[in-house]
Amino acid sequence: MADGAIVVGASSGIGEALARELAADGYEVGLTARRTERLKEIGAELPTKAYVATMDVTDDDRAREAFDDLVDAMPSVDLVVISAAVGHLNRDLEWEPERETIDVNVRGFTAIATAAMTHFDDRGAGHLVGISSVAAVFGNGGAPAYNASKAFVSTYLEGLRYRQAGREGDVTITTVEPGFVDTDLAMGEFWMCSPETAARQILRAVDSGRDHVYVTRRWRLVAWLLKALPERALRRLFV
Repeated sequence: MADGAIVVGASSGIGEALARELAADGYEVGLTARRTERLKEIGAELPTKAYVATMDVTDDDRAREAFDDLVDAMPSVDLVVISAAVGHLNRDLEWEPERETIDVNVRGFTAIATAAMTHFDDRGAGHLVGISSVAAVFGNGGAPAYNASKAFVSTYLEGLRYRQAGREGDVTITTVEPGFVDTDLAMGEFWMCSPETAARQILRAVDSGRDHVYVTRRWRLVAWLLKALPERALRRLFV
């Protein structure tokens, strides 16, 4: 039986590229997002069997139900990737962009992460991958909710790893912190990579069972520098 993976947020960007990489690697893939027709188009192009589920993670109860139904429809779900996210430049602190960012990147992420962990706990094994961001390591005056939401994702996944350390199941949790990737969420072009490059590096991290990976790897240097800089310097950079 082929390994199975669910990609949440598979209709574009990193999620779509990763779904294609997983299928090329032999995984049967469950594709979820709001754009059902786009998911069907992607699924028809994959070399392995694809399963499609419409999912809006801001409707967390229905999203969890859709996740569980997709798990039941697939022969095996060994890997879950949560890639669904939004981001807005919002210097004026308008409420709607902040609310949407929190609903998708925090509430939606947690709804699916807990559903995935429940599934893996029940089967005794699995691999959860969360797409965070290098933005998790600093505040941003231009996009405060986005950076804060990614800090939540990274810290939440870290907590899940600590939780798993005291349990018997063989569940791996991988935090992915990309820099700039050429998607609609990109807020800069420095060291930008393509979604396909990001997906290949993420799949290598999955195959090697990594706990944490920067994409591309050189963003580790940027993250280290940002953590080392005093706050007064960060204020000048990210006002």
